[in-house]
Amino acid sequence: MTLYFGWKNKLKPRLIITLSLAFVAALVFINGLPNDSDNQTLVLACIHLPLVLWSFLGIAFIRGKTDNFEKRLAFLSYNGDLVVITTLVLIAGMLLTGITIGLFSLIDFGIGEFYLNYIVIVGLASSPIVGTYITQTNPQLVNKVSPVIAKIFSPLVLVTLIIYLTAIIISGQDPYNDREFLLIFNALLIGVMAIILFSLVGTPTTAESQTGTMIIFLLSITTIIVSTIALSAIFSRIMEYGITPNRMAVLGGNTLILSNLLIVAYQLWKALRKSSTIEEVKTSIVAFLPLYVAWAVVITFIFPLVFKGA
Repeated sequence: MTLYFGWKNKLKPRLIITLSLAFVAALVFINGLPNDSDNQTLVLACIHLPLVLWSFLGIAFIRGKTDNFEKRLAFLSYNGDLVVITTLVLIAGMLLTGITIGLFSLIDFGIGEFYLNYIVIVGLASSPIVGTYITQTNPQLVNKVSPVIAKIFSPLVLVTLIIYLTAIIISGQDPYNDREFLLIFNALLIGVMAIILFSLVGTPTTAESQTGTMIIFLLSITTIIVSTIALSAIFSRIMEYGITPNRMAVLGGNTLILSNLLIVAYQLWKALRKSSTIEEVKTSIVAFLPLYVAWAVVITFIFPLVFKGA
């Protein structure tokens, strides 16, 4: 997809070469790490490398104009649209797979294994490319879908999160001593943060809604509570058990998310008081994108060198 946007946006040859070399260098580096599934830094590098490669896609999308916040917003909007359209493509592919295998089974042709190995795998790998093509060739259709989905899910997630936090208190779960619970807590945090980001990005500046803004504001406040609990739990585990690559990675990521959420919540509060606009809220989101990418770069390329054998 990086090459697709490079061709579509007519990038300068120098930028295309730079992105290509960076892509190759990243793949060489990750494949040069010790093949040990118990190595924390290897696992972390494999998890965060896609985010680094995603930044290459973003640079190609915005034509290398990294200081242009409007283009950064357009890239985030594209990602939200891509998730929706790719999901629809995958659902359609699942239906086609079921129908095809079912039809051939009626005439005693067992194509299930062949179809899964040679058709389904290719379809899964190409689905983001197909989704990208659809989003770029049918913007008038796609741009209307993502904002609607965001408006539907934002209040549902807010209610679910409030009930979940209440259930935590009632059940007596302790994120400070339960490692698996803390991992789920962080996954929840990332998911809700993504919903907040895409809800705001999918909101047209000319169609600001007090109710919608209030829902996102309350969701950001609730998520700040979750982030604060998770961050304090990580600090507690570091103080008690010491520093590990996993704890450092989560600590840095949660610190960035909490900082971003605090700024977003503040801008949303100003928007509710009519002393700011949704556009400024969006700007506060995209301003943090380079920081997220920088932390992913540190985890992917620096952690394996600093925490050798960890």
